Amino acid sequence: MRVELIAHTPDPDRVVAAAARVSRSRRSGLDLYEDMDEETVRRIINLILEMGHMSVLEHASFTFSISGVSRVLTHQLVRHRFASYTQQSQRVIKVKEPEYVTPPSISANPEALEIFRRHMEASWETYRKLMALGVPKEDARFVLPQAVKTSIVVTMNARELWHFFSLRTCMHAQWEIRALAWRMLSLVKKVAPITFEKAGPPCFRGFCPEGDEECPLYPGKTVRYARE
Repeated sequence: MRVELIAHTPDPDRVVAAAARVSRSRRSGLDLYEDMDEETVRRIINLILEMGHMSVLEHASFTFSISGVSRVLTHQLVRHRFASYTQQSQRVIKVKEPEYVTPPSISANPEALEIFRRHMEASWETYRKLMALGVPKEDARFVLPQAVKTSIVVTMNARELWHFFSLRTCMHAQWEIRALAWRMLSLVKKVAPITFEKAGPPCFRGFCPEGDEECPLYPGKTVRYARE
């Protein structure tokens, strides 16, 4: 898996804070943007997050290049609707063979790994034979597994990223998209450290909507559970 932040709103923390101030000021957004020190930016962002006024986070956007992931992952990723996606097309690109993601549970089991490997090779062999018979790539791809590696460009604003991180960094998320979410969170924290300081699974903020007292992520952490 390769994850890179290829573009983002310049100084996203300051943009978010300036947008928050506009609704209660006679001054322009530009004036407010230029007239803030870091402590003011931090105070404003912490206040809007505490109050749940998340709409101002939409003014900061982030674009990621993601490659070497399975289509199992991207099928989950595109369920986050407030985002823009452009994915590698199997209709026009001949899929390299065999290039796929192997789940850790299969890698750890030699017998399962051999079964999995044979199935992958058989899928690509069928794919090649179909194209040799004149079947177009857009139809031959029907035999390819969900494990096939793909590339995708994703753009989300900070509000949607907060929602994405709340769901996908949780230990209950599927392992591959959870790994992606943590990498994305690490990247945005470098350019918007205040906005994303408290982003992550809900238990970061003292609440577990899953009601899982056995979660290994933060043993001993004081967390309020959904069923309480």
